Amino acid sequence: MEERWKAPAGDEVPGALRRWFVAHFVVDWVFALPLLVFPDAFLRALGWPVVDPMAARGVAAALVGIGTQSLLSRNAGVAVYREMLSLKILWSATAALGFGWTALTTGPPIGWVFAVIFALFSVLWTYWWRRLGTSGTS
Repeated sequence: MEERWKAPAGDEVPGALRRWFVAHFVVDWVFALPLLVFPDAFLRALGWPVVDPMAARGVAAALVGIGTQSLLSRNAGVAVYREMLSLKILWSATAALGFGWTALTTGPPIGWVFAVIFALFSVLWTYWWRRLGTSGTS
């Protein structure tokens, strides 16, 4: 098997995955801050015709929580990464489904952009979860 596709040995977390966790922190915070502070103006600028500030701030809270934990976990071992990846897969897959469903039925076209972004993150996190294999778990 080609070297880059092998599961890491023991408690080794690939540097690329650690960097993805830091990047994910940055992306989450870039979107979370305006959603938290001025959700109406931010979402209307993106083409959202009707904004529920409570729901937008709830999404911001999830982004802050997951993104910040990504940063805090960046130096952890495989077991922590697998747990975080499970959370990220669940979050991104259901967010993609929700945004896609809303865009398909009643939402603005920008919903498709968010559906695709979350779907791509879901694919990314699933790739890394599979690559880590079962090492480091009990």
